[in-house]
Amino acid sequence: MRSTAAGPDAAAVVQRQLDAYNARDVDALLEVYALDAQLFEHPAKLLADGSAELRARFTERFREPDLHAQLLSRVVMGNIVVDHECVTRNFPEGHGTLAMIMIYDVSGDRIQRAWSIAGARDIDSAR
Repeated sequence: MRSTAAGPDAAAVVQRQLDAYNARDVDALLEVYALDAQLFEHPAKLLADGSAELRARFTERFREPDLHAQLLSRVVMGNIVVDHECVTRNFPEGHGTLAMIMIYDVSGDRIQRAWSIAGARDIDSAR
């Protein structure tokens, strides 16, 4: 769903971010974020502020061998993009998936702010 002409551009920015995330390419990922971008746990818990903190956070996450975000759906309204994802992770308690909602505020060709909403974890007991 796209509601304005700005929508497809915002969606393309977020798609570049998702592609870089799944490639575990921290440099390509950071190119999509503004230098002063902020990442929050919804609604207002600041997780990372600026490129250096984002780099540290993503570098640590990219060490997980099974990390992958599968896009389930995307909604675009102007400069806001909302992704529903299923993220495969290596949790301390084991391999599994996590339901995730990501909300991105895109300014120009960069993500300015992002919020995460984590859903239920599903730990794979068969592994």
